[in-house]
Order: sequence, then C-alpha cells, then structure tokens
Amino acid sequence: MAEIPDEEFILKTTSACAGCSASLILRYVTKAAGKDTVLVIPACCTSVIQGVYPNTAVNIPVYNVAFASAAAVASGMSEAFRAVGKKTNVICFAGDGGTVDIGIQALSGALERGTDFLYICYDNEAYSNTGMQRSGATPIGAKTTTTPLGKKDYKKDLDAIVEAHNPVYMATACSAYPLDLYNKVKKALSIPGPKFIHVLSPCPPGWRFPSEKTIEVGKLAVTSGMWILYERENGKLTITGASKAAMKKSTPIEDYLKAQGRFRTATPEDIAMLKENSKRKMARLAHEAEAQAAEAGEA
Repeated sequence: MAEIPDEEFILKTTSACAGCSASLILRYVTKAAGKDTVLVIPACCTSVIQGVYPNTAVNIPVYNVAFASAAAVASGMSEAFRAVGKKTNVICFAGDGGTVDIGIQALSGALERGTDFLYICYDNEAYSNTGMQRSGATPIGAKTTTTPLGKKDYKKDLDAIVEAHNPVYMATACSAYPLDLYNKVKKALSIPGPKFIHVLSPCPPGWRFPSEKTIEVGKLAVTSGMWILYERENGKLTITGASKAAMKKSTPIEDYLKAQGRFRTATPEDIAMLKENSKRKMARLAHEAEAQAAEAGEA
C-alpha cells in the first residue's frame, strides 16, 4: 500500500452509508487517476455520496448526467479534450443499474467508436440507490425488494459483452483489494483507447450484512470464486491477485452466501446453480489463460 499516494480527492464529508465500498472504490480510482481527471457520473449511489449541492466531497470536476447517457457524454468530452491537445482522464463511474441495464447501449457505442476513456462499473448487484430493486447484475437466489423470494435468473455476463467489443484493456477488481484496483486503474489510464473495469462493490444495507464486514465479504467473494480477478490487455488474459490461489483451492461458496442476509431465502437449487456457474466460469478462464500461455511458449 506504500505505493499509493497520500493525496485525497474524495474528502471525508461524503453522504455514503456506513461501510460503503463504492466510496472506497472511488477513493482509490481517483488516487490512481490524479487531479487531471473528470468524472462522469449517471444516476447512482455516487450521485448521493458526492454530497448535497452546493457542497461536494469530490475534489475534482464531476458531471452528473442522465441515467442512460454516461458513456455518450464521455465520448464527446474525450473528443473535445483531445481536439485541443489535452490528455485529461475521462472516467465514467457508474453502478450496475446504469451499466448492465439502462446505460448499456451508450457503453456499447462508446466502445465500438474507440473512445479514449475509462469506464468503471462498481457493481453492488442491485439498484441500491432507489431501494435495492433487482438489476440485471443481481445473482440467482439473492433477495431484493422486487425479488422477495430470491431472483430466479442468472446474472447478466457484462464482461463477456464488453469483451466482444475488443477494448484495448479490461479488468475486474474488488473493493476488498485496493492495491489490485489501484494498479489496474493506473495501467488502464496509461493506454490510449477504450478501457473498462468491473469492480465488485459489496453493499452492507442492500446485501444485509454488518457495515464493519464490507472487506471480509469482498474477500470471500474472491476466495470462493464467486468473483474472479483478471485483466485483458489487447485480448491477453491474466488471472490476478487472490484469484490465482482461488483457481487451485477456493473457499466454500456457502461461506460467502452465509455472510449475507440477502441469500437467506436461497433454495438448494439456487445454491447449486450459483456453484455450477462459478465453477464453469473459473474453468473457462483457467483454460483460456493456460492455452494462451502454451501458445506464447510455442512462439
């Protein structure tokens, strides 16, 4: 952690809930980006976290925009900066509702156009800001205000959708591993073109766990294989951080689920589906990484 700068761009006056991992994520994202940065934020928890006008806890420029338009706004902003010779970092910071669901068309368009920006989706797996309704990112078995008996559909595979656009860099991260997140943001911003980072953001009130357990729950997500840390640079896959060990021996998924009240109504069938989906994804990524390593060795 010594390599992370002391300078703060997210001040101590946020309106975040106790234990909020979204504000923690934003803290390390802005430390990695530095002061020559503009944040584009659609309707999401961060719209509240930043503070009530005319005051703000964010010490860099912020554009609050409509739910569906963040990536489109960032495209125009990036083009304007580059046209006058500025290298200002343009970062979209959006929740899963504004990314997986409402904002996916703008994100797809910006990636396809080759926009020079970084899009970060902090994923708390529901519409937390408006009452914890289910989103396309809500996993099977999770209880929300609109799925009181647990969601019965798979979580949308956002990373596969982004990957299909062939961005120059994409990665996953988790709020429980800030150095991994910091390094990935630094790397992403060093590469021209469209970049995407998908960050798991455990939510104490929405996921129904004590606020002091935020880091513990995030680590369980990774060590159980429910969330896999990796990066793709020009298509090359690398498993990173704690996920390298989890690929060989993982924590029981039940440990992760039991730490959260939102899975109390999950059925044995729901849990079996979660485990199978996690196992399948881990196997697919491990096979791809091994195949690429073997191909590189042959070359």
